Amino acid sequence: MDAFFGGLGGRGGVVVRQLPLSVTVLLVVVAAWVFYPETLADPRFRLALLAHTALLTLSVAVPWGRLPAKACAVIPVLDCVAIGFTREAGGSNFNVLSLLLVFPVIWLSVDRDRTGVVLAVAATILSTILPPAVFGTPPTQASMIRTIFMPLVMAAIAVTAHVVAGTLYRQRQTLVRKDEALADTAAESVRRQRLLDAVLSTVNVAVQVVDQDGQDVLTNKALQTDPALSRPAPPGSRPWLFEADRTTPVPPERFPAARAAAGETFTDELYWAGESWAAEGGAGQGGASQGRGMRAYSVTARTMGSGSGDRRGAVITFAEVTALIHALSAKDNFVATVSHELRTPLTSILGYLELVLDEPGHEDIEEELKIVQRNAHNLLGLVNDLIAIASERIELALQEADVAGLLAGVVASSSAKAAGSGVELVLDVEQPLTARVDPGRIRQLFGNLVSNAIKFSPHGGKVTAIARRADSHVVCSIADTGIGMDDQEQEQAFTKFFRAARSRETAIPGAGLGLPISKTIAEGHGGSISLSSAPGKGTTVTVSLPVS
Repeated sequence: MDAFFGGLGGRGGVVVRQLPLSVTVLLVVVAAWVFYPETLADPRFRLALLAHTALLTLSVAVPWGRLPAKACAVIPVLDCVAIGFTREAGGSNFNVLSLLLVFPVIWLSVDRDRTGVVLAVAATILSTILPPAVFGTPPTQASMIRTIFMPLVMAAIAVTAHVVAGTLYRQRQTLVRKDEALADTAAESVRRQRLLDAVLSTVNVAVQVVDQDGQDVLTNKALQTDPALSRPAPPGSRPWLFEADRTTPVPPERFPAARAAAGETFTDELYWAGESWAAEGGAGQGGASQGRGMRAYSVTARTMGSGSGDRRGAVITFAEVTALIHALSAKDNFVATVSHELRTPLTSILGYLELVLDEPGHEDIEEELKIVQRNAHNLLGLVNDLIAIASERIELALQEADVAGLLAGVVASSSAKAAGSGVELVLDVEQPLTARVDPGRIRQLFGNLVSNAIKFSPHGGKVTAIARRADSHVVCSIADTGIGMDDQEQEQAFTKFFRAARSRETAIPGAGLGLPISKTIAEGHGGSISLSSAPGKGTTVTVSLPVS
């Protein structure tokens, strides 16, 4: 309402408020001309009609916008007086004109200030008292009743109109605030959408948002440039998305979008996009030719849920890691090449050291030569580890062997090292635990784990080696009470050359190859290796090996 009248301006608002009464008075004049023409001849009636005309003219002529806001209240107050004179001049035939008081009363009452209600009641009383006094009309029973009840009725109307107007005003204010909040929210949503669009168009990572049915909701330019990532190849055409081996095509139900839409969450899974040479019949041309021109992607998916817990889709990211894969491959090739080149002279050095030690006449430097021999053996072991870790596969000579005995032998050979470090070494095994393994490699695996446990346990710590049979597997665990690792370090524990920050700070020796080599050995036997740890509470490494 305020907005409507505010749009009309001060003068327009007053005119619009005055018009209903003025039109009604005009209709009264027409009715009087038709039914009571003698009334129009009464000078008093004409004077009252002239007052109404003057008030309408005053509403139009006065620049109300330049006057105080409450100044226009004089119009409805004078309207009430004019209505009283019109009713009084019209006599008993026009007593119904008292109802016209509703127009100025409501005009005054809808103001948010309660002063309007007081003015409305006062103007009503004035309209019932002043005209008889001016015209000298003697009081009658009807006029007395009107004098008493008309102000009461108009007071009730005024109060009701004031309450209703106040309620409507408060409701409108609430709606205005909601509209403003909605507008702010919409503006913020637009700003965030523009920010999201800018971010998605800037980053090199391909982003795909899908709904619960796997249909695209949002994609960025990086994804749109490589359609192989988001949808399967058309029927009858060559596949264009492959598993980590670069040759196995990904079936439609295993595409990242389909997996994510089904509620599956995964992190850093490797996919290859492009045309595999294996699909072209070129697999026999060697690993270098296979998949030439293919692109590697590290894919991560996270599901989105509603407040009620229902799945609403998923967000999938594709980070191209082709250059990183090639760099890692080049690094591994370099490490393997250098390691092979180092092994030959080391083998020669060890051979000549053995000849020197076997010959008499070197007793005075025998201890020094043995130190050289021991360190050369350690260096050769490190070189062999580098070769094994670079190739990511090992040669196994499988045979029936007692895994418990192998673990016991490693514990026995490590007891001197544990005693020197002030660490208690405990063996708890079931004997025998026979499995088909490579004894040398399993001994190497246990040696790595026990050595690590001793190295990372403080003086007075404890290392426990346990071996048990679990169904068709032999399960061995090495637990220590050492410095432990946090969650982030545990995620990288089996990464080549990784060493925890505490081990670097405390200068604990190592090359970060023990756990990766142990993982290679365990998986080479068809088994698995896992790790659980907590900072300051130690680490437990568990190895599971199939019996056959």
